[in-house]
Amino acid sequence: MADKDLTTKLTDLLRALQSSTPGVLGASIVSNDGFAIASELPQNVEERRVAAMAAAMLALGEQTTSEFEHGRLARVFIEGDNGYTIIMSAGSEAVLSAVARKDAKLGLVFLQMERVAEAIRQIMG
Repeated sequence: MADKDLTTKLTDLLRALQSSTPGVLGASIVSNDGFAIASELPQNVEERRVAAMAAAMLALGEQTTSEFEHGRLARVFIEGDNGYTIIMSAGSEAVLSAVARKDAKLGLVFLQMERVAEAIRQIMG
């Protein structure tokens, strides 16, 4: 029952991120080892693959910032022709990722993601 409560709380956070941030098409919370914890992704997205990729990208970003002595990683930002993928740490056990349209206001997306990441840290301890 406790796991269901956790998943429900995290899913509610993802829904709030989508509803409060124009242009965000979906979001997910994954474990650092690449397993989905909660997600609200578009139907055509394969959750397992996205979870594994998000965790791997965050780990590579952290290694890269460390190697170049850039300090703490803020986020991994991927830009494509039609939109963005943003990945950030959400505590020692979780990764937050979001998919946004090309017309999304990135400052707002980053701000809202930081707020959700902090809420995830609080919920997951």
